Amino acid sequence: MRIHCIIVPVAAGLLLAACSQQAPAPAAPSASAQAATNAAAAAKELKLYRDMLAKNAPELAAPVGQDLVQKYPGTPAAAEVQKSLAQVEATAKANATHARLASLWYYQTADVDGLQHTASTYSQPYSPDSTRLVLRRHVKWGLSVYLFAPDGSKGFVCKGNCKIPMQFDGKRETWTGYLPKTGEPAMFINDDKRFIAALEKAQTIIMNVTGKDHGPETLKYEVAGYDPAKFTPLPKK
Repeated sequence: MRIHCIIVPVAAGLLLAACSQQAPAPAAPSASAQAATNAAAAAKELKLYRDMLAKNAPELAAPVGQDLVQKYPGTPAAAEVQKSLAQVEATAKANATHARLASLWYYQTADVDGLQHTASTYSQPYSPDSTRLVLRRHVKWGLSVYLFAPDGSKGFVCKGNCKIPMQFDGKRETWTGYLPKTGEPAMFINDDKRFIAALEKAQTIIMNVTGKDHGPETLKYEVAGYDPAKFTPLPKK
């Protein structure tokens, strides 16, 4: 509490001043008290970190652990988190990568002159002009693998069984393809079973094709997120 000086007139012309007084500032908490406060706060975040790991959610646990270590260094909770944080961060990153790659694939079931199951992905980086790579199982036409050009395209240049240069994770190979007789802007890849088997082991497939619209083109497919279980088999006859 502050008491201001007051100056008042007194006899004989003398002045009497009341002295100003100020309450002392509160004492800072001791080092031991602050350490106890930090340890308690860190323990609460540690519980959340453990809960996220128990729920198998490393992508949620990682930022909690990072925040704890940064805000409360030197606490027992921070020491515990540091033992596992690097692995949790690595797992979270790997999960995020897998989720991104899985999202590049589309699985559909439709009736197209009979039951049809497809798994497809677009060339990357994606744009409205991206070409689809399609795996198809059809009740009448069997198993097929083909490239399908974007809407409005005239398709591909390919005479007879044409050669398609490819790279599976950098390994160069030459495959053969052919155009459908029905005239769709597509190009089928021969030896479909072998192609799918190679795709399941690959991270990236690069193909060099020639389009009727734009000439030579390099198509890149990130295929590591393909899930064979989602490419539904046809019913047994």
